[in-house]
Amino acid sequence: MADNPIAGSPVDRDFLSQADPYRRELLAHCYRMLGSVHDAEDLVQETYLRAWRAYDRFEGRSTVRTWLYRIATSACLTALESRSRRPLPTGLGGPSTELDDGAGMRPEVPWLEPVPDAAVGAEGTDPAAIVTSRETIRLALVAALQHLPPRQRAVLVLRDVLKWRAAEVAEVLDTTTTAVNSILQRARAQLEQVAPSADEVVEPATQDQRELLDRYVSAFEDRDIAAIVALFTSDVAWEMPPYPAWYQGRDTIGRHLAQMCPGRPGDVRLVPTMANGQPAFGIYLRGEDGVHRATSLQVLTLTGGAISNVTMFLDLRLFDTFGLPPTQPAAGRVQPAQR
Repeated sequence: MADNPIAGSPVDRDFLSQADPYRRELLAHCYRMLGSVHDAEDLVQETYLRAWRAYDRFEGRSTVRTWLYRIATSACLTALESRSRRPLPTGLGGPSTELDDGAGMRPEVPWLEPVPDAAVGAEGTDPAAIVTSRETIRLALVAALQHLPPRQRAVLVLRDVLKWRAAEVAEVLDTTTTAVNSILQRARAQLEQVAPSADEVVEPATQDQRELLDRYVSAFEDRDIAAIVALFTSDVAWEMPPYPAWYQGRDTIGRHLAQMCPGRPGDVRLVPTMANGQPAFGIYLRGEDGVHRATSLQVLTLTGGAISNVTMFLDLRLFDTFGLPPTQPAAGRVQPAQR
């Protein structure tokens, strides 16, 4: 995020001391609304500038936190007036069965982006230190939110994620409590059709899940395709924005890995990180000079004791966003994320 441009007068320092503690959760809020970590960072910056300029008129009738959320929600709704929803390939149609189906890259589509846990305060194992609940930023949930019209999205996030009262939401949206309740009912019904069940997705916290991820890394770096697909659920999905085509099932994904993905054993390195409350890896491919260069960011969804979804983001800007270096050395220890 850009450096804060707010000056250093006593009033400015008082504003920052009051407002800064909410920066990461506001980023999570804007991310849920927009589906882009880069757009969310811009909107949080705009929120703080708006709030700073209006701070002398803040009368304290609500908390600073509530006031900032109102400004951020308004900024997001304004931004969404001129922006399309951000999909994942799995939200655009059925899976592809042919690897050479001609579905080319679509960089012009504003694809959904992952968000680093560290950026939104969802990292760590101490619940008291976690600002943003991991469940509220799951990749599939944020993708599902993008199916909702902006006002429905705002109402559902404010009511069901942030637990605001209907009257508070009505004030933000300049409408009535009755209208808010009606919008919420429609939003919940639509979300239920596309969102994952809360008990289907698990966090990578148990020893078994950590061992599963270790086996995945070893199999991927060894290019052992049989070992990779053995870790998948039977209906696993593999998607690769900005490619609209996606694949489902162990056999199809195994063929994709064997025929379409370059590299020999040892050519690929996986560097662990966390995205959207889920395990993720920066993927590096070795060049002829022996240097491993960034190629994609994988986000994994774990269901039960297996991997049910792999989303492979090919946007190299994400390496900087996640604090991952652009290269790994020809030999030696893997460099972890720095965020």
